[in-house]
Amino acid sequence: MRIPSLPRPRSLAGQLFAMQAVLIAVLVAGYALFTYVSDRSQAEEAAARQATAVARSVADSPSVRAAIGTPDPTAELQPYALRVMRDTDVDFVTIMNPEGIRWTHPDETQIGQRFLGNTAKALKGESFTETYTGTLGASVRAVTPIEDDDRHVIGMVSAGIKVESISHRVQDQVTAMLAVAVGALALGAIGTYVINASLRRHTHGMNAAELSAMHDYHQAALHAVREGLLMLDGQYRVALINDGGRELLGVSGEVVGRSVAELRLPAPLTGALLASEPRVDEVHLTADRVLVVNTSPVSGGERRGTVVTLRDVTELQSLMGELDSERGFTQALRSQAHEAANRLHTVVSLIELGRAEEAVDFATAELELAQALTDQVVAAVSEPVLAALLLGKTAQANERGVELVVSEASGLDDGLLPESLPARDLVTILGNLIDNAVDAAQGSVRGRVTVTACTEGDELLLRVADTGAGVDPAHASLVFERGFSTKPAGPGGRGLGLALVRQAVNRHEGTLSVAAAEGGGAEFVVRLPLRTTAVSGTSGSVSGTGGRG
Repeated sequence: MRIPSLPRPRSLAGQLFAMQAVLIAVLVAGYALFTYVSDRSQAEEAAARQATAVARSVADSPSVRAAIGTPDPTAELQPYALRVMRDTDVDFVTIMNPEGIRWTHPDETQIGQRFLGNTAKALKGESFTETYTGTLGASVRAVTPIEDDDRHVIGMVSAGIKVESISHRVQDQVTAMLAVAVGALALGAIGTYVINASLRRHTHGMNAAELSAMHDYHQAALHAVREGLLMLDGQYRVALINDGGRELLGVSGEVVGRSVAELRLPAPLTGALLASEPRVDEVHLTADRVLVVNTSPVSGGERRGTVVTLRDVTELQSLMGELDSERGFTQALRSQAHEAANRLHTVVSLIELGRAEEAVDFATAELELAQALTDQVVAAVSEPVLAALLLGKTAQANERGVELVVSEASGLDDGLLPESLPARDLVTILGNLIDNAVDAAQGSVRGRVTVTACTEGDELLLRVADTGAGVDPAHASLVFERGFSTKPAGPGGRGLGLALVRQAVNRHEGTLSVAAAEGGGAEFVVRLPLRTTAVSGTSGSVSGTGGRG
């Protein structure tokens, strides 16, 4: 006994042929309907313009004005109106008095009757058009006033074309259009059949379910990868990008087929993607992320493209920055503990020598000095996180022979900062600027770093000036780039600090600039809006060091 086999699903090519044939038929029918409506609308507009021109011509005729002043205007105006109708191909020309009583009409029985239609605008001296159903049926008509030399309305003219006549005009056009539509449908069906025959060969007769399964496996594998994956063709256009790549690069919309240069990525990152040689574990900054980029060219006798992988190390870099900050605070505490031990030994020694009063005076002076420093910082900047940062950086600077002072112009109350401007990002900005300023001022005569933190209008102003060598004007635009530094590279690399500052400033829609300080050295100025805005993306706040960069 033979078991009948189930029919194999129709191939993708066959389904596409049927679908496209139906689609072409629907499009042609829709176009035919649209063309009919459009042509009818254009015909009505043309009829309105024709009626308006005829009505104005009659109203401006001196013979019409003269006939209106005679005892029997109909005797002269009726033959004139009939001649105008024949010469201008309109269905009626009606001349009437200001009360709407007809002097002329194609049907002589209607002469002396009231005009059916609107005349209010014409009585005010305005011409207008309308579609109205009168004694001759529905028509597109124009009504215009007849005025004497003193601009007084002495009569009105209405000229019109029946809607039935307009329909006859459109009918011939519609017939020709339908013939063209049928021809287009036939050509479209033939073209669709040829194209789908070629598609059938390329798909090897596979049906839609088989191709769909292959696509699903491909998409699942692509989007399951958490790292960013980007594939470029030989012309550096995006051939493929997964969800992780879109998120890490901050791109949206359709990017496949676009050049890397059109994605508006940071210049160093764009340069790495366009490079012909491989890149291994390069660190790059975007607007709100720290990325590790690896590129590998795809070649087979000729360059065919590039495979790019992206990893997000923003949180890792953030933790490293916080660890650096903690180490800095620890060093500052160790330095203070060492100084405190020295002072305590001095006090003990004075007591052992029997100089108790001098010991008390020495201890009191040291306490007052420390308290004065704390009071000065807290009075100027009462925001607790920034105040703690400034106190810690002051101790670090003193240990390195640099005086860090908070200017008298500073004034930042607690609770002033909006939620969209977290203290963590301010620590990133101000901490890196101070670290760079201390590095620059160290070794200079009377090394000094001046910090200003205050508000100007609806902006937060942060200014850090040093007495170092300053910034070469030729490097002013490069100092904020990732990798730029005036100091030799260390184990952890250089040129990251100011790049992170710029990243945080840009994330909050602020401005960052550098100029020469008044007393020599460099002055970095940051302005951040205090308005409440939603800041997207990972904070990426990292406190780091690194020369001018």
